[in-house]
Amino acid sequence: MNKTDLEVKIESLKKMVLDSQQSTSNYTGELTKVEKQLEDYSKPELTPMVFEAIYEAVDAGVESFDFSDTDNYDKEFSLDYDGRVTLESLDLTDTHGLVEKIVDKVHNLFKEADCPEDDNS
Repeated sequence: MNKTDLEVKIESLKKMVLDSQQSTSNYTGELTKVEKQLEDYSKPELTPMVFEAIYEAVDAGVESFDFSDTDNYDKEFSLDYDGRVTLESLDLTDTHGLVEKIVDKVHNLFKEADCPEDDNS
């Protein structure tokens, strides 16, 4: 092989690698799309109105939670170098109460279906 033949072969291989990478990218995108379809296959379908109602129910649940109740938090204080008291950390501890408020609001949007005890669905 001479220099020209090698250069042509290099260009040909580069083109083949580029085409292969493009095909791989296309297949990866298609695979991701089909995996998402499989994941969503058994999910119940909801209308945009139901999604809006769920959003409003969650919002109402959060709104009805008393964030100003100091018993809902763990607090750590410290004394600063210039003698000022500072709040080191503030953690919400009553997450159960917040979750209950949200679940109650969302639960009121739906009617619970009757399922026989031996049915696994």
